[in-house]
Parts: sequence; C-alpha cells; structure tokens
Amino acid sequence: MANILMVVSAADSLTMKDGSEHPTGYWAEELAESHRVLREAGHTVRIATPGGVKPTVDQVSLAPESAGSAEKAAAFTQYIAFIDAELSSPLVLADADVSEYDAVVMPGGHGPMADLAFDKDMGRILREADAAGKIIAPFCHGPAGLLAAETEDGFIFSGRKLTVFTDEEELNGGTGENTPWFVEDVLRNKGAVVETGPAWTSYVVRDRNLISGQNPQSSEDVAKAVISALAE
Repeated sequence: MANILMVVSAADSLTMKDGSEHPTGYWAEELAESHRVLREAGHTVRIATPGGVKPTVDQVSLAPESAGSAEKAAAFTQYIAFIDAELSSPLVLADADVSEYDAVVMPGGHGPMADLAFDKDMGRILREADAAGKIIAPFCHGPAGLLAAETEDGFIFSGRKLTVFTDEEELNGGTGENTPWFVEDVLRNKGAVVETGPAWTSYVVRDRNLISGQNPQSSEDVAKAVISALAE
C-alpha cells in the first residue's frame, strides 16, 4: 500500500479584489471524499499544512445547498469529525520528505489561493515529486498550489495538460466578480494546457504523473484515478 501526502491549505480567509476578507479554508467534500476513498483502498494518508496549522473547513461547504443535500452535508461533517485527530496535528509542510511518499494530493477550497500558490515548501515538494515521477493530484482550487512550482527555467507544469475550477464556475457559483484572481486564467498564462468539462460535473485530466480534477464533484474520481495510477 502507498503513502500519500495530502497538502491542505492553512488559510482561513482570502483577500478579495475590493480588499475585503472572505472567510474560507478547505472545501469539505474535497478533503473528506478524497481522504475516505484513499483510506478505504488501504493507503496511508498524511495531512500536511503550512506551519502545521490545523486547517479550517469552509463553513459554506457544509451547508446542504453547497454539499448537494442535507445527507451529504451530514456525511462530510461526520467524516471530518472522524479524522479530527489527523486534522488537529498535521505535518509541518516544510518537514515533508518527498522520498517518503508515493503521491501528493491537493484538495481545494479557496484556501490554496491565499497560501499554497506562493508557498516555497509547496514548490519544493512539487518540483521533487515531479522530478521523481510521483503522482501529483490537485483538484478544484488545489491546482493554485501548482503555481508555487517555479524554477530558473520557469513554471514546471508549462505545456502539461490539467483541469481546474473554471472561470465559469467561479463567476456563477464561486466568489464571482470580486474574485481576486482566476486560477484557470493564471495557469493558462503560465503555459499550462487547461482542459475543462461541463460546469459542476466531475471531470478528471491525466497527463503522465499529473492527475487533476475540475471541481468538488471530481473529488471521488480524482482519488480513484490516483489509486489506479498507484497500481500501475
């Protein structure tokens, strides 16, 4: 069985275009579903955050209308409580040794836009994991963390196919016109080959060791794709 590093944002707010602070964190479905699927497949998942801070769940993601139903909201809440000990004592991201892991999984929520996108340790982990051919699996806003992976030659994922929470989804169900920057746009401008599916529908793209998902609905399918890739 594999060892998986799940990198989660430690941010609890995002500075918006107008300068206001928008409460955020990780999106419940994304962390809960990916962690559950990977764990139930027998893999070991170690959660890491910048500074080893307990990550904050975006409360909006626990509302029935955001989760998809009251039943799903309750299930995500229950699972987060089930792994509270892991969430309460995450690994300090700076201490993560890529050689100890087979995959790096990066759930979203708007949090990664506030910290992981600019985190030097996130960048180091991604550069080392990619150089070793290890699986890198960000989804929804998680691909914002990919932006930290720069070298003297530029963005290491330039020319690579991936997907991400789309501008359409951000404008029509995310933080709207007040969004400080759009992850899809920035990744395209950095040279990533962004592919998108229908809004709010599971869509997963694989380019060699890079597996990405478009939105919260992709969480389970990204985890299953990681499991398949680990079995190769």
